[in-house]
Amino acid sequence: MKRIADRGLRIADSEPRANRNRARMRKAAPGANIVLIGMPGAGKSTVGVLLAKALSRDFLDTDVYIQAKQGRTLQEIIDQEGLPVFCRIEERHVRSLKCRTSVIATGGSVVYSPAAMARLQASGIIIHLDLDLPALEKRLTNLPTRGVVMGPGQDIRRLFAEREPLYRKYADLTIDCAGFTHEEIVGMIVRRLNRVAPPPARGQGRCPQKS
Repeated sequence: MKRIADRGLRIADSEPRANRNRARMRKAAPGANIVLIGMPGAGKSTVGVLLAKALSRDFLDTDVYIQAKQGRTLQEIIDQEGLPVFCRIEERHVRSLKCRTSVIATGGSVVYSPAAMARLQASGIIIHLDLDLPALEKRLTNLPTRGVVMGPGQDIRRLFAEREPLYRKYADLTIDCAGFTHEEIVGMIVRRLNRVAPPPARGQGRCPQKS
């Protein structure tokens, strides 16, 4: 456990001061959400569920929410409508969220929409789950059916290079997930959050959406 704690501290100390100050203000806001961003395969959904449980918060996976609202899988939407339409659908649904004191796991493509990210930033703290490319390549064996927003001829390496700067641009905090279990990552996030602001009241999460 000491290895995890020490590494978490090193990451926190290396965070740009402006990001730490921004994170402190957002987390301290009443009803602030915890929003997870990152590449497909980084573990956002699994970590999100465990984090919500640890903090007694509601949990929302925006990919699952979009599928439920559209009545189709992400891949079906992409295949039937095309990438630009899918991104507009994703933006619309993310902007419709009215979650408070919740953990939100987002789709990896949400960072393509400044409007969607502005909505998420206004609602709470943005945490980037960062996983190195070799680890992602091992996990992502189902890209053609996963519902990942990828252009023609684009592979995981090019997608990683394209998205990584966007995740870092929007992140208030970044967690290096390489070599850690999901449970260890949750522990790191909780410690990082406690460094920037005291924990909010437990058991008060709610995640209604606009109709």
